[in-house]
Amino acid sequence: MKCPFCHDDNDKVVDTRAVEDGMVIRRRRLCCHCKRRFTTHERVETTTVRVVKRDQTRVLFDPLKIRQGVERACWKRPITSEQLTELVTGIASEIDAAYETEVSSREIGRIVMERLRTLDSVAYVRFASVYLEFQDVRDFANELLPMLGEENGCGKGPSA
Repeated sequence: MKCPFCHDDNDKVVDTRAVEDGMVIRRRRLCCHCKRRFTTHERVETTTVRVVKRDQTRVLFDPLKIRQGVERACWKRPITSEQLTELVTGIASEIDAAYETEVSSREIGRIVMERLRTLDSVAYVRFASVYLEFQDVRDFANELLPMLGEENGCGKGPSA
């Protein structure tokens, strides 16, 4: 592994830990040349699933794209980095388990929305507004009314 500071390729591992539910190995390394420490992450490359986008193009499934979208939706919300990592890891695991070769971007969006809804309702609505392409305030209201009904426990929306 080349040092990101001096680019020498002589280092030693000083600490190894499993992270992300044991799906990733985190290694702390010490460069033998410049004596600086750096971190690497090691994960199994199992992703052969391709995402079929709306325009029918196909790209490799990348959990980092999900993380970026979820981070935008969760901006300034009381959600920890660990919760985001757990959310994205769970989504990626579900997709890897349920789809062998292809999954539509719409299905990925549905899974993300389902999980965000249980995590944080504001983040859910933010994500939904982009994913469902809300055009005006009525679209927001139509998405919020069922959620408000659930909070009241009656399923019929807010009481007057």
